[in-house]
Amino acid sequence: MIPFFIHANGPVREARFKFNSDGTRDGGVHDLFVITGRKDALGCNIRQPDFEAALAHDNLIFRIPTPLFGTGLIEAIQDSTIIANMNSTPGVKHALGIFGHPNDNGNDGTIARFGWKAQVKSLELFAGEAYNVEQGVTNEIFNTERDETRGCLFNGTPEDHINFDATSPTDTISDVVRFENFMRFLAPPEPASSYGNVNAQSIARGRSLFTSTSVACALCHTPSLALGKSSSDAITAQQQANLFSDLLVHRMGPGLADNIIQGKAGPDEFRTAPLWGLGQRIFFLHDGRTSDLMAAIQAHASGNRDCHEDDRLGRQSGDSPNACNSEADKVIANFNELSASRKQDILNFLRSL
Repeated sequence: MIPFFIHANGPVREARFKFNSDGTRDGGVHDLFVITGRKDALGCNIRQPDFEAALAHDNLIFRIPTPLFGTGLIEAIQDSTIIANMNSTPGVKHALGIFGHPNDNGNDGTIARFGWKAQVKSLELFAGEAYNVEQGVTNEIFNTERDETRGCLFNGTPEDHINFDATSPTDTISDVVRFENFMRFLAPPEPASSYGNVNAQSIARGRSLFTSTSVACALCHTPSLALGKSSSDAITAQQQANLFSDLLVHRMGPGLADNIIQGKAGPDEFRTAPLWGLGQRIFFLHDGRTSDLMAAIQAHASGNRDCHEDDRLGRQSGDSPNACNSEADKVIANFNELSASRKQDILNFLRSL
């Protein structure tokens, strides 16, 4: 059956369960469809997940794909640049309640930066995981079937792999590596100086407000980060990524919390979403819950619920399942104090990206 949350006009969704039936944490992606009933899968009797039951027990959350443009530039940003930006203007950030932190790779301590919770380190890992989790294609990074039920295994693994019999070097590489290369060189959109009935003056005013200390959106949505040296001249030539993100994870409060822990990103923590290309998107936030940009902005605030320092540190370490207040509360309050015309200028600026 087509799951109830999949619609012809989107958004494209993947489903995760917060907890297993025994109460332990789950957090993993659950297959939308199974091969039971296919003519080439005779004897397989695995069952489609019961998404309706998961919804009824408040155990179902959604994610939509993150945009892929500019990811090669994001990969080329040095960890030291991310840390230096995190440590800049500490007094201003702390006064606003902003305490973002990296979600680092557990093995070597370097900073992961892809995915809604910045849980993936590299583009090749990102591609391999997507092939396996979202398409069901095993590969040389994720080389075992996610479900090894007897009677449901029909082909060798990994399904995607190096083709040693290829006669051309370009045909040797795996599909995952091809897709990795596609993502790496997918350029970010160029911002528009004007569009429709929106003039350049409004966009310029919006950018000025967005980056101002009086509103302070740019304290997390950093306009640009410098690139390090890359083995690709095409990437090094760019010099900087105009991504509007600090690539850190931040507490976003109970309204956006999905109760999923990934690495050092807690139940209500998410990577600052890069905003380049925002004007070309239809669905906003990690689960695609809205197409209304103003609603997406307001969802960053959690209300007046206080969060004590020990609660904050506990959630950063993944010890607490409870979401508290959002780090964006005071920034959204600043935004809400603007006049209607100034708010519109910021919306016009964002849609120009």
